[in-house]
This record gives sequence, structure tokens and C-alpha cells, in this order.
Amino acid sequence: MAVFTPLDDAQIASFLERFDAGRLVACEGVASGTENSTFFVTTDRHELVLTLFEQGEHDELPFFVDLLDYLDEHRLPVPGPLHDRQGVALQSLADKPALLFPRLPGKHPESPNLAQCRALGDALGRMHKVGQHFDGHRPNPRDLNWLLASHHKVYAYLTPGDQALMGDEIDSYQSAFGDPDLLPKGAIHGDLFRDNTLFDGDRLGGIIDFYNGCSGDLLFDLAIVVNDWASDARGHLEPARHDALLGAYLKRRPLSDAERALWPMMLRMTALRYWLSRLLVIYVDPPAHELTPHDPERFRSILKARIAADALPLPA
Repeated sequence: MAVFTPLDDAQIASFLERFDAGRLVACEGVASGTENSTFFVTTDRHELVLTLFEQGEHDELPFFVDLLDYLDEHRLPVPGPLHDRQGVALQSLADKPALLFPRLPGKHPESPNLAQCRALGDALGRMHKVGQHFDGHRPNPRDLNWLLASHHKVYAYLTPGDQALMGDEIDSYQSAFGDPDLLPKGAIHGDLFRDNTLFDGDRLGGIIDFYNGCSGDLLFDLAIVVNDWASDARGHLEPARHDALLGAYLKRRPLSDAERALWPMMLRMTALRYWLSRLLVIYVDPPAHELTPHDPERFRSILKARIAADALPLPA
């Protein structure tokens, strides 16, 4: 159970009195969290999600609140946080920062179909288009600078071949992405895997878990999505899902010439980003709580597939 700070009904009922959200009817802990304590809260008026923040930089939470407020105002399918009777969203409960959200409809797609890929691509294109005008700023914590600083930490746990693979790749990224102003930037999700979306059938109910959100290259965000949503079990890109997602995205936000030229390399860099971060969790910096880490081999396979086959042609 991923509830690291238990709460009783009296604590939650008292917390709800700060909001115009109704009276507590029921509450249950959510087992699927990996970093924070999450509860489904039912009132006589709403279905809500309560999150207690257990880890991370708490002084960065206002950025996430402002970003979600901004995207919600622009009618993106995100859970805009509830604000209390004084207009404040970020609260404290059980000595932890806390946010209350509407509970969005749907469930995570395990194997997204083409309609779901199109819906996600459309929403991401819209999000990136309006996100270019968001005035908040948080540096990307998993960008090329992080790769450069972190990759040597796992070398002792890699074969000589994998050491060479990782080092050669990062050298290539430094050459390709040497100009920090080359690619369009804006607010990005930073971790938009399929388990950070909710679908009600083919309808996108919501994009959730923005706690890797930051300011960065829009292409970085798009490559993370395509590597997860359009890869088969061996790590190869599956053409139908690839084209459905990117076709819908490009109708909302066409790529620049520089983005098109660097697309294959960005797919590789974001694959290595997750290969490295998962290795770090296993060997160097395990989570504070006893949770099963993700398998790094998945993204090593994706990286090898991208190197071997490059990228599929982008839709026109």
C-alpha cells in the first residue's frame, strides 16, 4: 500500500472544512502511488483526490499548482487543484504539504489503441502550444546536464559494452544539442507515460501527475511520450500508433525544421534518460519506501532499437 502517512476520517473531514467541497462520505487509500500518499475522497457533492507530498523539493510545489491552474484555465484535461475559501490551493495536513484535486474519469490504458493515441497526441499538442506562454519557470531536472553529471554513478554496475554505449551516446547528445536556444521551449509534463493518463473508453479523461513538470524543450516531452506509447515489447516503434499520435499532435503544433532534424536523436536521449534513472534507483539512490523499481532493461532495449533503426518518418 502506497500510503506512507495514514489519515483517519476525522482528519480528512476537518481538512475538507477549509473548502467549499461538501461533507465527507468515504475515504480510501490508493495503492498505486510511488512517492506520495494518495487518497480517494468522496463527499456528498464531489469525487476528489487528496495528495500528501512525502518526497521531493517542497518549495517547487507552487510551480506545479500554477501550471495546473494555467492549463485548467485553458481547458486542458488536467486536474486543476481545488482552492480553499481564501483562494489558496497548497495546504498542510499531518505536517505534509497537501493538495486536493477533482477525481478525473477513466483508467490507465495498458495497451493504447489508435483512438487513444490520437486523443493523447491532440491533447499534448494543445498543451505544448499554450505552454509556450506559461510564465512560470522550473529547470528540467533530467536534461542533458543531468545526464552528464549522473551517468558515471552507474558505471560500476554496467558491462564494458554498456559503459561504452552510454558514454558514446552522451557524447553524441552534447554535439547535437549544444545550442540551448535551438529548440522551442515551454511548460512540459516531463513524465507522460500511459499510467499518467486516464481514459474512459477512447475519451481522454485526464492527464495526471505533473510532479516532473518543468520548463524545457517541447521535443523532449514528445519523445518521452512516443517512446512509451508507440513502442512494442522489443522496443521497436509500432507504425500505426506512432503515426496516430504524431499526426494528431502535429495538427496542433507543427515541428520546426530544427526539431524535425533532431527528432531521432531526441528519441535516443529520452530513452537513455529513463535507462539511467532506473539504474540509479536500483543501484545508487533507492526510494525511501519499499517499492518495486521499474526494470531498466526496458529502456536499454528502446535505446538500442532507436540506434539500430533510427526513427520512423514523421507525418507530413
